[in-house]
Amino acid sequence: MPFDFIALEIIAALIIGLCIGSFLNVVIHRLPKIMEREWHEQCAELHSIEPPPSSPLNLSHPRSHCTACGHQISALENIPLISYIFLRGRCSYCDCAISLRYPLIELLTGAASAFAVWHFGFGWPALGALILVWSLIALAAIDFDTQLLPDSITLPLLWIGLAFNLSGTMTDLASAVVGAMAGYLALWSVFWAFKLATGKEGMGYGDFKLLAALGAWLGWQMLPVIILLSSIVGAAVGIALIAFARHGRNNPIPFGPYLAAAGVIALFWGQELTKTYLGLLG
Repeated sequence: MPFDFIALEIIAALIIGLCIGSFLNVVIHRLPKIMEREWHEQCAELHSIEPPPSSPLNLSHPRSHCTACGHQISALENIPLISYIFLRGRCSYCDCAISLRYPLIELLTGAASAFAVWHFGFGWPALGALILVWSLIALAAIDFDTQLLPDSITLPLLWIGLAFNLSGTMTDLASAVVGAMAGYLALWSVFWAFKLATGKEGMGYGDFKLLAALGAWLGWQMLPVIILLSSIVGAAVGIALIAFARHGRNNPIPFGPYLAAAGVIALFWGQELTKTYLGLLG
């Protein structure tokens, strides 16, 4: 394939990724609020009472606005990454600071998208990698903020992974099905072992579903690498928070971001890491 065409693909992936990153910022901010509203409505229905008043909110309505003053963001103020730079990170109406997270999510999504297309080349594997990476970025940020891993993302991600592997896009179908089952049961077993031993819940069911989705995409062979990487990084971060940030031992730490990061690493370098790991074991 000509070099110029490959470069064009990568640039297109970068631009599309930046735009997707802008949308992911909306998902990260609004989806937990939508879930909370639905829970209140369900509780009210169960108790046969009127649900609490709430403003209409979904992923497309109302338009993006400044969280400090309510100023609606125009199209020129909503260009991924560029608008933040020209606005110097501040609202054009009230001059309040805009969270640095917004451009960081856009930049991360754009860079990861470009790298996925460069790594896999143009085709179904690249499309699958993009869907997986975009979903993992959203899940990691939501879990970091709220300690929630929404079923509205994890469950479709699982089924889409199985669908992609009907033709062996990432792995063969048998490995994908076993990966989904083994991924769920692996953390489910840890959850119940910890609960029986301590009487406490060590993680949420969303973590089981996320690892099941990663197993459906990448196959059961990648699960040991994902579990090992996420556990090592999670333990290191947890110890650092306790030692340096005075994070209480009983304060929960979301595990989803570490699973997501390990999943991305396994997506791009899982086979090499597995060979190295098996080589060390002799």
